[in-house]
Formats: sequence, structure tokens, C-alpha cells
Amino acid sequence: MAVRDYLRERFMPHIWCPGCGNGIVMNNLIRAIEELGWNKNDIVMVTGIGCSARISGYLDFHTLHTIHGRALAFATGLKLARPELNVIVPMGDGDATAIGGNHLIHAARRNIDIAAIIMNNQIYGMTGGQYSPLSGYGAKATTAPYGNIDQAFDIVELAKASGATFVARTTTYHVKSMIEIFEKALTHKGFSVVEVLTQCPTYYGRKNKIGDAVDLMNYFKDRTVPIGSKKKEQDPSLIERGVFVDEQKPEYCSEYAKVIERASKG
Repeated sequence: MAVRDYLRERFMPHIWCPGCGNGIVMNNLIRAIEELGWNKNDIVMVTGIGCSARISGYLDFHTLHTIHGRALAFATGLKLARPELNVIVPMGDGDATAIGGNHLIHAARRNIDIAAIIMNNQIYGMTGGQYSPLSGYGAKATTAPYGNIDQAFDIVELAKASGATFVARTTTYHVKSMIEIFEKALTHKGFSVVEVLTQCPTYYGRKNKIGDAVDLMNYFKDRTVPIGSKKKEQDPSLIERGVFVDEQKPEYCSEYAKVIERASKG
């Protein structure tokens, strides 16, 4: 199928700002699903609120557009009810690590078979450019005009510590590896977390005087390195990208089915 076959074209053109990285993420998610040959009727996409959450409106899958921060809670209930479906949860800074942070760590702890795609643009883009748990120390935002004093979460370390069995990081610049990582995350049996460093030129780029979308993507090119790169030893501030965790552990829905079977035997 062509990319347009996965889209709800009646909702186009999209409402993302020019240069936003969310379209790149959506495009490559479509390409990964196409490579896997999945039937659209076997996919459910669950989102909360935010710029990234608009993906569920644009893609022609079964979709749930839920309340802020609760996408993983809805997705958990859905997966338990219909474990045969492929559940994908695109999230932004708030849905994943602020109001939704509690759901993230417990979905990872349970190792439920859901793929969480976290678009990290380091700011709340939809609601006016407030700083987020991913903005980082010193970043400027509408709610931090003199610089943010909060330290940022490291999504990879947070996911690893919480028990996610697949953890990866990529960027909107590295589109080929993004597709490959998405394919691995979607087919992994267990809770998958993929952090995608993505650009918000409208707020983060402008507020922090980094520049436009091209400047932000060049930043991802220059300031990230593959896992184990010698450049990281020379410059610890560089951000590693790649697959950090890929392991097999008991999956929650499968374990729950065993509980039901034991209970039914009395």
C-alpha cells in the first residue's frame, strides 16, 4: 500500500507547525508497519493530549484519543481485553513523563505488550511553550523566561529502571534507523519504549535561539552518537542512540491468562 492508504485524508492538511518533527515520526511509523505487513484492522493506536497525540486522528487504524496523561491506562485495559491486537501509544513530554509518568513506569513494570513511542521535543508545544520534565536545566520556555532550574528525565534510564524489556532512542534526523527501531519495538513481546528526539522550532527552537527545524535536526546529527561510540568517551555530553535493552521476560497478558486458567480450575 502507499502511505496515503494509511491516512484519514479527510483530516488533512494536518495542524502541526511547519518544521515540526511529528510528521517525520508518523511517516516512518507508517513505513515500519508497511514493512511488517500488518493488517490495519489488527492495530489500535491510543493517544492522550498534545501535538503528538494528533497522530491518532490522522492514521486509519482503530484509534482512541483519550485524556491527558492517561493513554497508557486506556491502552492497558484495551490490551487486556483484546490481547491479540497490536497496540501502539504515541506520546509527548506530558503524556509520557509528567501527568502520565506514573502510568509509564507501571506499564514498564508489568511488561505489558504495548509499544510506547515517546516524542521528546523538550517542551509543551500545543499549550503555549511551557517547560516540561524533558526540557532540561537552563532551557527557556514561556514559564521559564530566565531559564529552567529543573533537571530533565533521561527517558532511556527511566524506562530501563522501570523494567521495560525493549528500550531504544533515535532522532528525526536518523530516519533509516528510526524505521528499523520501530519494527523491532512493534514486534517485541513485552513493553517497548522508543524515545524519538524531535524538533519544535515554533517554541523550543525560537525560545532557546537554536534556530529553525533544519538547525534543530543538525543538532541531532552533531550531538548524538551510536551506542558505544568512542566520541562519547571524548565528550560525555553527547547523547547515545540505538537499542539499549532487548530482552525477554514474562509478558503481562500471557501471565494474566494463566491466572484465569488456574482460577477456572477451582
